[in-house]
Amino acid sequence: MNDRLQVLVLDDEPIVGKRLQPALAKVGCDVEVFDAPRPALERVAAKRFNVVVTDIRMDDVDGIEVLEKVLEQWPETKVIMITGYATVELAREAMAKGAFDFIAKPFKPQELRDVIAKAAEALGFAAISRAVEGVTS
Repeated sequence: MNDRLQVLVLDDEPIVGKRLQPALAKVGCDVEVFDAPRPALERVAAKRFNVVVTDIRMDDVDGIEVLEKVLEQWPETKVIMITGYATVELAREAMAKGAFDFIAKPFKPQELRDVIAKAAEALGFAAISRAVEGVTS
């Protein structure tokens, strides 16, 4: 088993991926960043990711659709939803459809690392979980 967690980050705001990529790489994740859903879904079709982090509100294809397509192909993948438009209903729908967790924007990279550490632990990647505990910024 690859000891590096394979993570895909999808957000139509390029700055989100630019901030998260180094923050996640710092704790031992291999990260691929996309700012459009279609290329991200093509990549998911070609490669299994352990964790997919996706925005919910995007043009063309929304995050709920991304969630459904990822889990259809890779049921073990942990999908973390992020959004600037958090509502209880949206969170409930995402969780009901199989999302691992839901984070409201704006969030600090450490908040996402903590959720990814929980996902990593659930997937048996203890080293990632320990690495996150050791990071403070």
